[in-house]
Amino acid sequence: MDKKKTSLYLKCKDHTVSGETFSLVWHEKYKMLCTDPAPDVKKLPDYYQSEDYISHTDSRRSLFEKMYHMVKHYALRQKLKYIVSGNQGHGKLLDIGAGTGDFLNVAKNNGWEVEGIEPSDAARRRSEEKGITLHEKTDPQFMETYESGFDVITMWHVLEHVPELQIQIGQLKALLRPNGTLFIAVPNFRSYDATHYGKFWAAYDVPRHLWHFSADAIKALFADNEMKVVRRIPMKFDAFYVSLLSEKYKTGKMNFLKAFWSGWRSNRKAAHSGEYSSIIYVIKHQNS
Repeated sequence: MDKKKTSLYLKCKDHTVSGETFSLVWHEKYKMLCTDPAPDVKKLPDYYQSEDYISHTDSRRSLFEKMYHMVKHYALRQKLKYIVSGNQGHGKLLDIGAGTGDFLNVAKNNGWEVEGIEPSDAARRRSEEKGITLHEKTDPQFMETYESGFDVITMWHVLEHVPELQIQIGQLKALLRPNGTLFIAVPNFRSYDATHYGKFWAAYDVPRHLWHFSADAIKALFADNEMKVVRRIPMKFDAFYVSLLSEKYKTGKMNFLKAFWSGWRSNRKAAHSGEYSSIIYVIKHQNS
């Protein structure tokens, strides 16, 4: 994507791995933010090398991690309900950025034919232990093997990590069957908790998050690829989870009461504005 640097929006620190500072730059055409400088693709995996990067592990070392997995268990089933409620029934499902395979495991146990993409070697090994074999990437061989497409494609908090954003969206369009449905979940930098925590907002997560989306950005990006947003679903738990991490980044400790209050206020305000901390976008082909 052309990262035309129209203005500096914010500077953020990598609180998870490197301690480095990155800029968030406004992209006028798509009404979104871009992380600058973006790490070299070959060095990008280094920024995921942390035991605190919870989506690549099943660790339950602390109260926070135990709470994360309790909520995650509920959220996995809720995500499948969203898919079924969209009259998808059963069919072929592709999860991109599948982590340790938990969502695919739930889908498989409920009658779906599943495939998954996950670049992390450690996460793929953990998924394999659960009986879910994942592919490393959507390379030409994968695209050719699965050219018949999928009924459902999901990306749960993954699109913000993808280095070649336009290429990825083009692949999603190519892999989605004519009447298929795409589910994209991403953080929303226009939410109250993002404004409240500013440079400490955990969902900026630089430099692992290369892109920072608004609803306008998702609509425009997919419209450029002849796809349309047909529904938006709030992820209300994310406001509390992100606020808890943001408190840690801001104060050095997890203040549960302050985080709960910030998460509650964020959801309360979003009930009127629609600007939830994270949003699932339900997307279909333009002519479907």
